[in-house]
Amino acid sequence: MKLICDSGSTKSAWCLINDTDKHYISTQGINPFQQTKEEISAILFRELMPQLPADARIDIVRFYGAGCTPEKSPIVAEAIRSFVGSNAKIDVQSDLLGAAIALCGHHPGIVCILGTGSNSAYYDGTNLRSCIPALGYILGDEGSGAYIGKRLVGDILKHQFSEDIRNLFFEETKETQASIIQKTYREPLANRFLASLSPFCARHRELTEIHDFIIDCFNQFLKRNIIPMTKALGIDSRTIHFTGSIAYFYKNEIAEACKTQGFELGNILQAPIEGLVREATK
Repeated sequence: MKLICDSGSTKSAWCLINDTDKHYISTQGINPFQQTKEEISAILFRELMPQLPADARIDIVRFYGAGCTPEKSPIVAEAIRSFVGSNAKIDVQSDLLGAAIALCGHHPGIVCILGTGSNSAYYDGTNLRSCIPALGYILGDEGSGAYIGKRLVGDILKHQFSEDIRNLFFEETKETQASIIQKTYREPLANRFLASLSPFCARHRELTEIHDFIIDCFNQFLKRNIIPMTKALGIDSRTIHFTGSIAYFYKNEIAEACKTQGFELGNILQAPIEGLVREATK
């Protein structure tokens, strides 16, 4: 059996594939920059194992995950090894490569992830080429849920929005300045908390202030990631492909930002798992 996973920082989508069936499973996200091998193993045994068929014998694992750099991938591989045993073949790659395979197959293109975090690269049909680091939600991750949430609460607390929008935010989210500071600076997984605030913008995207704010978030993603990458790598392509929950739910605003910056919107997938399963079963 093959076990395929596309994992972001918030949630992981799994698919167990045998000759006749596909079994889809969801667990919390896995990111080796934020979790230890022991914490990842605990997720596998506590959340994944109970959802697998009792007779499942996993021979191949293909894991595409956030934070799975060459330095951090062994942490995930070791956790998976403790779960599936020593005989399974385990391949851990970045979520960006998984996104590229799902979005483009074996065709070249500019590929982007906009979820809890963000990332981008040029895919030549086999390998990724990138020169602009994502840098995470503190220094980068423009256009991501965490970035939108971080900018949103910063602008709310610093009175950059109108009083009506500020009151609406506090009423809907039930957050206070004190709770925001607590969850951002003193509790774990602050990126997930900040990303959880971004749906406020989606609910009120018809308001001019919110609409302009959203567009600027995606303009910043293009200006700080895609434009310098295309210049540095000498890429002529103007079509950009996206995957991730933010990309899917804000596709109209992303299309507007792309047009403003001289790009065209290509494929959009809410999650790469279907494309990865398709490629795995060819």
